[in-house]
Amino acid sequence: MNPARQRCLTRRKVNLYSLLTSVALCLSLNLALQASPQSAPPNIILIFADDLGYGDLGCFGHPTIQTPNLDQMATEGQKWTQFYSASNVCSPSRAALLTGLYPKRIGINQGVFFEWSAEGLPPESQTIAETLQTNGYNTFCVGKWHLGHCDGYLPQDHGFDHYYGIPYSNDMRLDPDMRIAESVKLREGVTLGQMQSRGNKVTNWVPLMENKQVIEYPCDQTTLTKRLTEKSLQIIESHKEQPFFLFLSHPMPHVPLFTSKDFAGKSKRGPYGDVIEELDASVGEVLKALKEHSIDQNTLVIFTSDNGPWLKYKEEGGSTGILKGSKGTTWEGGHRAPTIFWWPSKIQPGTISEIGTTLDFFKTFSAISGTSSSASRAIDSKDLSPVLLRQEKSPRNTFFYYSSIKQPKDAVHAVRYENWKAHFITSDPEKFIGPTVTQKQPLLFNLDYDPEENHDVAEDHPEIIALIEQMKRAHEKSIQPHRNMLSKRLLNQEVPDWVK
Repeated sequence: MNPARQRCLTRRKVNLYSLLTSVALCLSLNLALQASPQSAPPNIILIFADDLGYGDLGCFGHPTIQTPNLDQMATEGQKWTQFYSASNVCSPSRAALLTGLYPKRIGINQGVFFEWSAEGLPPESQTIAETLQTNGYNTFCVGKWHLGHCDGYLPQDHGFDHYYGIPYSNDMRLDPDMRIAESVKLREGVTLGQMQSRGNKVTNWVPLMENKQVIEYPCDQTTLTKRLTEKSLQIIESHKEQPFFLFLSHPMPHVPLFTSKDFAGKSKRGPYGDVIEELDASVGEVLKALKEHSIDQNTLVIFTSDNGPWLKYKEEGGSTGILKGSKGTTWEGGHRAPTIFWWPSKIQPGTISEIGTTLDFFKTFSAISGTSSSASRAIDSKDLSPVLLRQEKSPRNTFFYYSSIKQPKDAVHAVRYENWKAHFITSDPEKFIGPTVTQKQPLLFNLDYDPEENHDVAEDHPEIIALIEQMKRAHEKSIQPHRNMLSKRLLNQEVPDWVK
């Protein structure tokens, strides 16, 4: 063979060998990176609105409320159209979110906590904040708590390193025995003596707390959304080098409605729209801060609501869109919440029609953070990360609807199984408090065809009714009820006649 041709063939063999070696090395490195644990666990920010309706955001169909930041968040992330709050009222909803348990399992299914409530979330509860702490997370609760205001039941007693916010709903008042900071800011001409008086019956004068002390009374609610946002931005900046969990629990749009002067009169929807547009701006500030600090690629942000809107307040309440029902009911409008997941470079954008619930945050956060949940008591939680990361089928196909405000409070009122929903106990879809009707024959709706729950098809599908009844019995048998954590009242508190 010609020596020159021999040299040419040799060079080709060497180049081919080098190319194959490089390809093999790249593949092995890629597989190693995929198999190795994430070097830095992701930050998690859960933004929780109060009494926000399914139809209150632009990206969920509202024609006049402007929510550009949430709309963009939905475009870049995942918009879940069949996502449920575990309860239709405040305290049970929050308890289920933090523990991954139906409220009946932890004794918070008989109503909500008030300023005269002596207890709160059971001390033995295992919260997602406590679980994330075991993996080195810094944990923060900013905003509304509503799971007990007495010592032993506050956020720092349940796994949060720091708390800043109001201890219960914004229409409640002060417990005079709460710890008062030496530098407390008193407003509206209030003196310290008046603040600690048993005769103070003023409602809507909710205290603002930091950790376990009242720092302002009454809280200036016109600036509350703004201050909660500013506190959240401070947390993001000061903890950008460490994994953190931020539970930003807005007290709005629960009535009474308050906005800062920059948003008053801004929305075509009136005061309610003003509140939502300020919440939207808050979300925008949070996402902007994540990008400015270059941690947006490693931060999961979720926006959702604790339950449906309070329709009894009419123009001061929200909208359920096409759904039937209101806060306090087990119709879809009472439980189904507008929900968005956002995590650049990780979440596959899209509209998700799979079923998910706030119960599922526990197992989902554990999974994406690499936090062990093998010893978790969150038996009602499901890991949604396969849907978020790969748009696979949701592991959840069943949801049990309880009513924490209407009798019987211990019973399952409705059950969803895949696209079917059976109602065993019903009530007026627009009344927060009122009588219920136990159905002789359960009502059955195909929610894929009929999300408005208008067309009962039980007679056409007896086999579905039988299957759901069997699932309901199995679930009820699995429940070991906890003692009622809402029954004990502070002896020094005056309780209104309507709750006696």
